[in-house]
Amino acid sequence: MKRSEKQWMSLMKKLSLTLSRLIIIILFSISFSYSDEKNIIEGNAIVVDGDTIKIKGEKIRFGGIDAPESYYKGKKQTCIEDNKKVFCGQISKDKLIEKIGNNSLNCKIEKNKDRYKRSVGECFIKEESLSVFMVRNGYAFDWPRYSKGKFANDQEYAKINKLGFWNMKFEYPWIWKKKVREKK
Repeated sequence: MKRSEKQWMSLMKKLSLTLSRLIIIILFSISFSYSDEKNIIEGNAIVVDGDTIKIKGEKIRFGGIDAPESYYKGKKQTCIEDNKKVFCGQISKDKLIEKIGNNSLNCKIEKNKDRYKRSVGECFIKEESLSVFMVRNGYAFDWPRYSKGKFANDQEYAKINKLGFWNMKFEYPWIWKKKVREKK
């Protein structure tokens, strides 16, 4: 083989390797940008409960928190405020509706859905977490089973300052739901 042919072959190998690397980088970049986009849901929300919303028909459950139930298996969760029964599930839902207003939300969705086939995630108004807002103001609770303590400091703040349900007699929603299931 002539020297010019060897140089040509060497150049082609280098070009081929460079092109292959470029294709791999492009494919890698596309896959990451696609997965990031798929894990974000944006838009206006319809509030289902104090810890669940709907955006564009997709139900999103706030991960790591639990709010009293406005309706669960035909029952409404109640709390005691000033010796009167109040529907704390409805109070929680109303606080979330009030907080969201007409704002558009940005929700970071986890990979796995919950047992009711809802997406699970954390939703934000601008940079403010709705989960933090609900727990810190006492209208939802850090759910240690799922939160790994993520909202524990916010809950402690609400508890110390007797905010929201911490100013009432209540049952944690997960305990209340368990009792409702056992009665059926």
